[in-house]
Amino acid sequence: MFEFIYWLLSYVVPFLAVLTVIVFVHEMGHYLVARWNGIAIQTFSIGFGRELIGWNDKQGTRWRISAIPLGGYVRFVGDMDPASTPDRKAMEKADPELAPRLFANKNVWQRIAVVLAGPVANVILTFLILYALLLGYGRYTIPPVVGTVIADSPAQVAGLEPGDIIVSVDGYAVRGFEDFQRLVATSPERAVSIELERADRVETLVLVPEAVEVQDRFGNTQKIGRIGVSRDVEQTDVTLYRPGPIEAIGMTTEEIRFIVQRTAAFLGDFFVGRGDVEQLGGPVKVAKVSGEVATLGIIALINLTALLSLNIGIFNLLPVPMLDGGHLMYYLVEAVRGRPLSIKIQEIGFRIGFALVLSLMVFTLFNDTVFAYLGILR
Repeated sequence: MFEFIYWLLSYVVPFLAVLTVIVFVHEMGHYLVARWNGIAIQTFSIGFGRELIGWNDKQGTRWRISAIPLGGYVRFVGDMDPASTPDRKAMEKADPELAPRLFANKNVWQRIAVVLAGPVANVILTFLILYALLLGYGRYTIPPVVGTVIADSPAQVAGLEPGDIIVSVDGYAVRGFEDFQRLVATSPERAVSIELERADRVETLVLVPEAVEVQDRFGNTQKIGRIGVSRDVEQTDVTLYRPGPIEAIGMTTEEIRFIVQRTAAFLGDFFVGRGDVEQLGGPVKVAKVSGEVATLGIIALINLTALLSLNIGIFNLLPVPMLDGGHLMYYLVEAVRGRPLSIKIQEIGFRIGFALVLSLMVFTLFNDTVFAYLGILR
């Protein structure tokens, strides 16, 4: 019994706390833009399944907390289901005064705005968290100077030398050696362009980091890129850098751009057969990571919330029916054609999308369970 309570508090509670914040912000984005466009909203739900707690507001929206806390939805009046599939029969029987407020009767640009609002809200949440942490705590950094270059490593082959000052990697500014390490580590077996200063001149080198497996402090195996450089760090090398409010905007924007680009590259690897399935995670893996990060303190957990929020926003923009990106794809086609796709085509798309999303959920859950079991065997 004690072990179960410990597991619940260590993993499930942090996971649900992080997920609830992200889902609430995402769905609130949909809700607010829908309200601004005069759309009648039937339900705002955190979670799926049976309602646990609920109440109605003055506009007639049912706010509810449901039994399965693994997502949420905003359901508009006239929708057949939480995926915003139009219920044509209900729309035909709708009161004439209500008809202009139905989501399906709004113009295509209003519907596009409502669909985009959820992922945009996730991006805004990520920006606000990272920006606040950067302003409030600053960042510890060490000079981006190469110390040692290992013989026959990708760095030596490419021409890196001790004393080189790293300026940027793939266009991302390098303010400290830790930036250099992270930019290389997130590009295993992918060519990176390194801009450096050497003897008062700027040079650019291109190399491919080797993929190596390492274990983090919690024993999780990860595949990262390495090029064979290091540097010794004295206590006097470490400084706390606090950017001003304007500079912090640029730094936060660049950080978000970096996460989006690396996430897109990670997803792209699976389409060309280079992806590592062990790195894919579902709810079990996210819960495990949330619990581990929670042991590092509330700031680390807040930072994880920002990263997951951005990734969920990106995932929702994939052009898969059932996701926001699928709806967006339909509406963009409608905007180009001047008329919506037929109900039959949309229904076929939703069924395919449902099958894809369900398959991904089953796969990631299976993936989580298998690799968690293998981790125990190790």
